[in-house]
Amino acid sequence: MRYDFGSDNTAGMAPEAMEALAEANAGHVSAYGTDAVTARAADAVRARLDADAEVRFVFSGTAANAIALSMLARSFEAVAAHHAAHVCTDETGAPGFFGHGVGLVGLPGLSGKIDLVGLEAILEEPEVGHRQPLAALSLTQATEYGAVYTVDELRKLIEPAKARGLGVHLDGARLANAAAAGFDLGQIARIGVDVLVLGGAKAGAGCVEALVLFDKSLAPRLDNRLKQAGQMSSKTRMLSAPMLGLLESGAWDDRAAHANLMAQRLADGIEGATRFVLAHPVDANIVFVRMPEEAHAALRGAGWACYRFDDGSVRFVCSWSTTEATVDELIAAIGAVGDTPGETPVHH
Repeated sequence: MRYDFGSDNTAGMAPEAMEALAEANAGHVSAYGTDAVTARAADAVRARLDADAEVRFVFSGTAANAIALSMLARSFEAVAAHHAAHVCTDETGAPGFFGHGVGLVGLPGLSGKIDLVGLEAILEEPEVGHRQPLAALSLTQATEYGAVYTVDELRKLIEPAKARGLGVHLDGARLANAAAAGFDLGQIARIGVDVLVLGGAKAGAGCVEALVLFDKSLAPRLDNRLKQAGQMSSKTRMLSAPMLGLLESGAWDDRAAHANLMAQRLADGIEGATRFVLAHPVDANIVFVRMPEEAHAALRGAGWACYRFDDGSVRFVCSWSTTEATVDELIAAIGAVGDTPGETPVHH
């Protein structure tokens, strides 16, 4: 393998996260999240979001999302999300498992953004005893297709949901990339999000995600819920320290900005130096390319890891560790497979 563009999960921990982890590893401290490192990390999360909130650190985004949704919907209720959202396509029924039967309703929208008309249509549907009524709306920032909602776009989705009594969850696995693209994190609590998952894993912090509760009425017995779910770490500082290192140093933002720049460099190169076209706008750190199977297979055969997404395009994800030289090599490789004899042309 030349380089893995399959996901930003394939990158290791950023230096700032590693340094903070090594520092936190010294000595003996109290367990189960009662240590000073975890308290500082929670304060750093609140400061970055410019909001008061309950903050906990868990092992995975799947668990964080599923636990968050289980707080907003009861077992006989459902959550509305984009049909390509991670909770719908990549979590193996975890929302239903953690929520003891919570359902998911997929909504349409371009590039992973929920279409307002589609949301309003489902909100207008009458409640009947034969299907799960909606209890929550789940949003993703940046989306699975790398698109970044504006604050106003999110507000227009959240307001009608709130007007009908729905809770609101925001999956922020790539929230750092959205922030680097100009999204104002200080608006998340103000526009009505109840529970946020603030991503650390894809930002270079190891496996940690922060579960952030702006609605503190959801907080009672939260630790009991996490313990039952296997998400309460005895050595919580080992989870929280990498996040602390990224946030206090500013690297959570800076490393994401670098990943975004590498994605834009890749997108520009593909458009300018190959026959292929982009399938979605490049707002954050992900590039989607319309590419025939023959070209995709040739690229993978040459050692470039990338995979075909559910819309048929090929996804390339840049991370904090992606270099300009690697991006330029990939552009050349994509150009080479585009010149494969007998391949169906791709027109701009």
